[in-house]
Amino acid sequence: MLDMETARRAQGMNVVDLSGDKIGSVDTIYVDDETEQPEFALVNTGLFGTSSSFVPLAEADVEGDALRVPYEKAKVKDAPRLDPEGHLDPSQEAELYRYYGLSGYDQGRTGHDEGRTGYDEGQTRETGTAGDAEGEGTTGRADYDRDEGTVGRDTSGPTTDDAMTLSEEELRVGKSRRETGKARLRKFIVSEKVTETVPVERETVHIEREPITDANAGQAMSGSELSEEEHEVTLMEEDVVVDKQAVPKERIRLDKDVVTEQETVSADVRREEVEIEGADTDIDRDRR
Repeated sequence: MLDMETARRAQGMNVVDLSGDKIGSVDTIYVDDETEQPEFALVNTGLFGTSSSFVPLAEADVEGDALRVPYEKAKVKDAPRLDPEGHLDPSQEAELYRYYGLSGYDQGRTGHDEGRTGYDEGQTRETGTAGDAEGEGTTGRADYDRDEGTVGRDTSGPTTDDAMTLSEEELRVGKSRRETGKARLRKFIVSEKVTETVPVERETVHIEREPITDANAGQAMSGSELSEEEHEVTLMEEDVVVDKQAVPKERIRLDKDVVTEQETVSADVRREEVEIEGADTDIDRDRR
């Protein structure tokens, strides 16, 4: 069980279960009205403190900057929902001890007029009986700041100030970069048929006949009168020769452009309002 000094340090700490998982944070420490020793912690378990559960401090301990309790997270979150208004009566204590399997702690308590009063660090703690604060035969929380000028008291928990704070959510819009795809530049080879006409030459042979004249008679009569003779001529022609070579034609690269577009986002935001019952004073709700 925690002592009062440790309980004061535990105020506002994170609460972890036996596995080390975070359950929530300490909202209020409840102390015994007679022994003034810490008995229960009220733990905020919901988002923004919208839900709370009681957990016994009998086997709890402070480890570093966290309050460790020997229960599973789900066990604490499913604890009986009580509305103590700053005070636990004996029947509520007994119900909590039975739920957490600490039956030995509640023996002899239900027959006594004692309870647990919430302790909030920095506040004046008072207990009263009939006619003091809570009514006849009940020990509980009085108006904590009565001597400091506070008007009224906080009926939903410990009084912490002389005013109620109203909060609201604001939409915060930012930007993040994410990958949407990749662009690749790839070259590949294709074939196409190219046709060109090329002129080629070849040699042919034909017979030329020359009559005998006075000019060529000497040549014609230089040989024997009758003989066998053979003449030969070499014929030539052109063939088409095809060759290929790679010739650079163009340079291509990838570049990026930035395009700016307008996008509209919307979300529901919450804010706290206040209303007055039993008073004629109007409240200006327009805080903007």
